[in-house]
Amino acid sequence: MSMLLNLSPEFTCIGTFINANSLVADIAGSKPDLVLMDIDMPGINGIEATKMIRNHFGELPVLMQTNFEEDERIFDSLRAGANGYLLKKTTPERFLESLKEALEGGAPMTGSIAIKVLRYFSTESQAKKDYHLTDRERQILAFLTKGYSYKLIAAECNISYNTVNNHIRNIYDKLYVNSATEAISLAIRERLV
Repeated sequence: MSMLLNLSPEFTCIGTFINANSLVADIAGSKPDLVLMDIDMPGINGIEATKMIRNHFGELPVLMQTNFEEDERIFDSLRAGANGYLLKKTTPERFLESLKEALEGGAPMTGSIAIKVLRYFSTESQAKKDYHLTDRERQILAFLTKGYSYKLIAAECNISYNTVNNHIRNIYDKLYVNSATEAISLAIRERLV
């Protein structure tokens, strides 16, 4: 992965760590823009490490990259605050594109994972609450649930990137969430889109 990132003109790998046992110090020292996390590591696993990142580094994007497709690991990762979930078999091109999406506020997922997430939430039966979303906010939330980046949403809606940011902030306020992952989970769970 580090070789792929360093060969890309858009990315630089600033650190690789064999485990998350000194995660806080490692992140504080390397100051990444994004963390690529494995689930299965010795010591602190990737799900617990993601929770630690949320506690210490707020909205620092975390992408899970793993071989595991089990529902429990997927949902535990998302509940812990992961911004996306990619399988290691993801092509290098799609992998790099997913990193860009995460940095732009998107929630990239491998297709098979996205299907599992959608199925999981479609089986839950909860009454719809009225969050007073405007039609435009619902449209933007729908694009967000499909994994679109802010730039792609802006292009699809024919509005500026800043306008998308404003709508996303309003959506977060109305849904009482703090991240794209939480907004997507709530939107799917309560069938808002």
